[in-house]
Amino acid sequence: MNGDRMVCIVSRISEYNQSMIKLNARELRTTVPDADVQRAITKNPIIIIVDNVLDTYNVGSIFRLADAVAAEKVILCGETLTPPNSRIKKASINTTGWVNWEYATTAAAAILTLKATNPKLTVVAVEQDKRSKRFYDVRYALPLAIVVGNETKGVSSEVLDMADLIVEMPMWGINISLNVMVSCGIILYEIMKQAEGSLP
Repeated sequence: MNGDRMVCIVSRISEYNQSMIKLNARELRTTVPDADVQRAITKNPIIIIVDNVLDTYNVGSIFRLADAVAAEKVILCGETLTPPNSRIKKASINTTGWVNWEYATTAAAAILTLKATNPKLTVVAVEQDKRSKRFYDVRYALPLAIVVGNETKGVSSEVLDMADLIVEMPMWGINISLNVMVSCGIILYEIMKQAEGSLP
């Protein structure tokens, strides 16, 4: 990328919060994130905890969702692969460079740390369970962390026991469940819909 184009893109990014100018996929793939610009982007009090999600396409897509809702951060746990990873980067269209993230050995450990620093944080696990409520029957309160789990085993039982709420997507067809990143997206947008008007 030539210098003039980079200056133009960085200038557009610096105006992000005022004018809501967005970068397209090509610009995201080729723009090196600027730390000052990253700090200037207003984040919403939403944390996404990724509990042993193994497919790098799902992980990358979750980063893309985190950027879409301006989530505070993503916490990758257990066997979940982390950036730098070319497959995650590709699926995320390089939003891994724009979204704050960290690694935790387990989702349970991540929740304990988050609750210790913010006791008002609501932890919502996305999983089919006898305690689950339909996602659209719940009122979500911020700050909030959502936990999504492994493609086969789901959210770990230890984390389900720690969660303040467990929600699920009703399934009316023959398929038992949705893909983890699809479920994550549905929940995130329901949260944003309910929070609309109260966010910065």
